Amino acid sequence: MRRITLDDVASLAGVSPITVSRVLRKPGSVSEALRLRVNSAIESLGYVPNVAASRLASSRTHTIGVIVPTLYNVIFAEYLFALHDVLIAAGFQVIVVNSRYSEVEEENAIKALLGQRVEAIIIAGIHHTPLSRQLLMKAHLPVVQTFELSDDPINLNIGMSQERAGHAATRHLIDRGFQRITFLTGNLDHRAQSRFDGYHAAMQEVGLRSLEMISHRPRHSSVALGSELFGEMHARGDLPEAIFCTDDNLALGAMQECRKRRIRVPDDIAIMGFHDLEFSACAAPSLSSVATRRYETGKLAAEKVLLALDASTRQSIEQINMGFALVQRESTSGDAGHRSPQ
Repeated sequence: MRRITLDDVASLAGVSPITVSRVLRKPGSVSEALRLRVNSAIESLGYVPNVAASRLASSRTHTIGVIVPTLYNVIFAEYLFALHDVLIAAGFQVIVVNSRYSEVEEENAIKALLGQRVEAIIIAGIHHTPLSRQLLMKAHLPVVQTFELSDDPINLNIGMSQERAGHAATRHLIDRGFQRITFLTGNLDHRAQSRFDGYHAAMQEVGLRSLEMISHRPRHSSVALGSELFGEMHARGDLPEAIFCTDDNLALGAMQECRKRRIRVPDDIAIMGFHDLEFSACAAPSLSSVATRRYETGKLAAEKVLLALDASTRQSIEQINMGFALVQRESTSGDAGHRSPQ
């Protein structure tokens, strides 16, 4: 079947191809009657504009590349919602690539996005291969690194100190009187490692020994994994007084396993999560956690990209600390809840 062309639309609408192109690119520049006539012909024929051809004729692609380490975790869903809310409304398309926590796959994703002539790249993370960093620095387009704070940003860096957050969560448990505190994680990626570094520093400050429970092989964080890891810890007969989980999914799984084994939270063991996901406040008991500003980070990243694309010159290096808040609930204290911004 022959592909419907711009000429076909023009013929049906009784206008020139240039007029059809004007309606598609700048609908406000033509009369409403003409716009309705052309749009009616487009709908009748099922015409889809040739985006590739449009890109060749223009220096603009109106696409933004986004790289995230996983599509499995809900924290990146909120972040992506924000990016889409801002960028789609501004007339941009968003190309999302999953690097699967691999710096090599991230490097390939950067090459692919640059090959598609995206106008900006937004990345969740600050750790890249030397070639990835070189490609991003020489691309001469806005680059936003998010979720973490870098000592050497490429362009714009919007995030938080994962290490400080891990330290604050651990200090909360220490200040509640707990001494045998285990760090629990399923996948020790860069952000989890930074939280562990904060945990380890807080334990060292008061002369306590660091304890850890890490999955034998890297796995997606999930409620089921949290339950499994707690079960392994219980089987060893070496339960701590408190657990700092690297995210709320693991923490909820650990709490569910406690319920099965008639272990009381927080009377027998305290549990601390990370990210303050929606279910944390309504879990039983409610889950203490570190609240991170995921939607706000994505929204600000998108807004900054739009500002950079409107600017006549490339933006200078800028870093924005989004901070975090320690949310104290029943799982570590038995209290109703208290939020402490950091």
